[in-house]
Amino acid sequence: QLQLVESGGGLVQPGGSLRLSCAASGFSLDYYAIGWFRQAPGKEREGVSCISSSSGSTDFADAVKGRFILSRDNSKNTVYLQMNSLKPEDTAVYYCAAGLYCYNYYYAYDYRGQGTQVTVSS
Repeated sequence: QLQLVESGGGLVQPGGSLRLSCAASGFSLDYYAIGWFRQAPGKEREGVSCISSSSGSTDFADAVKGRFILSRDNSKNTVYLQMNSLKPEDTAVYYCAAGLYCYNYYYAYDYRGQGTQVTVSS
């Protein structure tokens, strides 16, 4: 079965950190770009970051630039989103998605995970 599974979400205080994982099963992430999206209650899903398959270059939304780090470990078939200096406005369900390129549109990706909840609150 081909799927992506996110993990690592949870409750964290403002200023804290979390590391989300996006693991693939049934296919290799080596040739895929991985995008991260998030959706807060009552809001539209938005792009957070993306890492390309070839160069490993990364891109980040302005809201998270300088706080989030994206990396990939192809040996573990996993991509990591390190989230630092978290703010209450980062609270959302976070989704990862795999595609040939980085896209702005979530449904342009070939594979999408089920999401993991991140809550930033004191």
